[in-house]
Parts: sequence; C-alpha cells; structure tokens
Amino acid sequence: MTLPSRWFSATVLLLAATLTVSTLSEVRHPGRLARTLSEIPPELAGWTSVGDGQLPEGVLEVLKPTSYLSRTYEKHGSQLTLFIAYYAEQRSGESMHSPKNCLPGGGWEIWRFDSALVPVRHGFAKVNEYSIQNSGTRSLVFYWYQSPNRVIASEYLGKIMLVRDALFDGKTAGSIVRIVLPDVPESRDEGKAFATALIPEMQLCLGR
Repeated sequence: MTLPSRWFSATVLLLAATLTVSTLSEVRHPGRLARTLSEIPPELAGWTSVGDGQLPEGVLEVLKPTSYLSRTYEKHGSQLTLFIAYYAEQRSGESMHSPKNCLPGGGWEIWRFDSALVPVRHGFAKVNEYSIQNSGTRSLVFYWYQSPNRVIASEYLGKIMLVRDALFDGKTAGSIVRIVLPDVPESRDEGKAFATALIPEMQLCLGR
C-alpha cells in the first residue's frame, strides 16, 4: 500500500471512529430520581431546616435543572444554605453551572481555592472548599458533583466521566451540590460534617 493510500485509509478510519463515538454519545437514557430532593431530611448533622426557597424564573431559565432544592438550615443561631440542582441528562461537552463562574458573576470574590476530604462510608470523598467575600461579608463554600456512581470535585474530571457514561450506557444524570456557611473558625468542621451526612442522602435520591 502506498503512503497516500495509507493516509487515506487512516483518515477514513478516524472519521468512522469519530462518527461512531458521536452517535453513541447521543444515545442517552434520562435518569429519574428514586425519591424527591425535598425528602432530604430537615435535620442533618445537628442542623434544622427553617424552610425551602424558590429560585426566580430568570435564574431557572439559566440553570434549567430537572429538579432543585434550595433550603436554609439553622444551628445555634448560625445559618447554612443548601442548594442542589439535578439534571436527568447532560450532553457531552456541556457542563453544569460551576460556582467557580457563578459566584464572581454574583459579586462574590473567591479569595481562597481549596479542597476538603469528607468522611463517607467507604473512605473519603474529595469536595471543593472556597472562601468568598462580598462587601465585607465572608462565607465558606463546599460544593461537588454527585451522580449515582460517584462524588467528584473537579469539573474537568466530571466532563471526562460524562463522556464515558454517555458512551457506555447513555446515562448522564447528575447533580451539583453546594453548601454555604458563614466563614468562622468552626465552619470548616461543620461543613464537612454536614456533607458527610448529606452525601448518602443524595445517593438515596439518585437511586444508589
């Protein structure tokens, strides 16, 4: 086989492989929550819910979640806000709205990027931990991406796993989970304890 013929054959194979991957990634099976997000317990890690909130229509138009939960918890006079956005399916190459982008858009400055290891049933889960400030108010943010099979902190790894899921079983359901507390010395331990209690509750909602 001549060199031009080899190049032609390789190009055809590459195009065929790309078309196959693209076709497979479009075969998706929308997920379904095993229980509603509102069924997440009103009491977690010593925190007690004081009510669920509704997002403005404009925000919902941007986020476009299949389902969401916006809830405030209280403990000893301090407040913790929980936000979860669930998507029954996602497309390869797309991603959920990351707090890394949304927080600055809302006027918050992220002055410290970090991560935390949260104890879970079979070890630890890595989540993002950000320190933010706005007009003299400082808060601590924990967030992660959770699907029926995993908890992930990295947006980039999340995209890779999304492509993998789309290729192998067409199931791309997932959620973003965010916790916000006042940035005081005890908040780091409080946030991690709340995440430890929340992650298995989320798995029950996702069907694991």
